[in-house]
Amino acid sequence: MSLTIGCYSLPNRLVLAPMAGITDSVFRQICQQHGAGYTVGEMLSAQTNLWDSKKSSTRFANNTDPEPRSVQLLGIDPQELAHAAARQVEQGAQIIDLNMGCPAKKVCNIAAGSALLAYPDRVEKIFTAVVNAVNVPVTVKIRTGTDADNRNALEIAKIAEQAGLAAITIHGRTRADKFNGQAEYDTIKQVKQAVSIPIIANGDICHAEQAEYVLKYTLADGIMVGRAALGNPWLFKQIDHYLQTGQLLAEPQPTERQTVIMQHLEGLYALYGEHQGLRIARKHLGWYAKHLPQGEVLRKAFNLAESAQAQCDLIRHFFELNT
Repeated sequence: MSLTIGCYSLPNRLVLAPMAGITDSVFRQICQQHGAGYTVGEMLSAQTNLWDSKKSSTRFANNTDPEPRSVQLLGIDPQELAHAAARQVEQGAQIIDLNMGCPAKKVCNIAAGSALLAYPDRVEKIFTAVVNAVNVPVTVKIRTGTDADNRNALEIAKIAEQAGLAAITIHGRTRADKFNGQAEYDTIKQVKQAVSIPIIANGDICHAEQAEYVLKYTLADGIMVGRAALGNPWLFKQIDHYLQTGQLLAEPQPTERQTVIMQHLEGLYALYGEHQGLRIARKHLGWYAKHLPQGEVLRKAFNLAESAQAQCDLIRHFFELNT
């Protein structure tokens, strides 16, 4: 069974979540190679005057990305978002995703991200403006509401359906929850029963059995995996295999882990340059290290390496000793 977003029929129902500072083109490609049927890029500000920075340029539509290429936009002004969406489509974006789910304080303080859920009238104007501005599918990622007393995901979903959006992703927490506590799936199930457009469930999907449970309980069309994929892109393949066969895949062999880590490092150096790539590599290696024997020892040594060559040499030496 696959997931369809607009005109795009995806190979499976597994989606990599957009995560700021993490899901760049390098990580998206690795996750796609290891079972993600669809990947969404990091959020990009709708303020096009900020796009000249090196940081923003890495978040544009990337024609080397697996199709369909998706760009997630963050903003509060309908016309600004519409203009930014049109610009990204011109550069190769094939799906525009709108961020109404980020709970970060600096985002919500300007009434963006999940803070927008408190303003359904503005949400409707944003949906209408963006859908009218582009000829590609438009989707949105939301939370269940602003807080436990104001869960309005169903209201927002109905507005999205009426405006012509192609799919909705729902994280099973409110804005106030941030990433605390456990995700709840009842709201996602309720929304799925009330609208006809595809619903993607998100939140606390950390292993194959949980993925199957969430799909069956919510009846969602797909699931989105975020933090659980950090350092573990193989999770998508494991989930896909379990959904198809009911059997659990073995963990990847050390040689496969080494190959992917090296691919990731080299991709980061190429995308960001060695200076910035070194810093970003430390973050990702920390996540990979959690799945390795003696990983904490490797992480500490890796963080002290001051060149790409030194980082790569450490990885090679570590796996020579641990395979």
